[in-house]
Amino acid sequence: MTRSSSRTPMAGGFLLAISLIAGSVIGAIRGQASIGFVAGLGVGLALLIAVWLIDRLRTR
Repeated sequence: MTRSSSRTPMAGGFLLAISLIAGSVIGAIRGQASIGFVAGLGVGLALLIAVWLIDRLRTR
């Protein structure tokens, strides 16, 4: 029998999307939209993993 959790998990997808958009915009302003996109992806993934880890620790 599995344990049911009444608490809903946190979502980090919003942080990833905002990081991608912000990175692309900042990169486009500086003339390097692709590098900005990749940097935004890196920051967004780091934030997404941090949210996931925090959520895992809180549910235990």
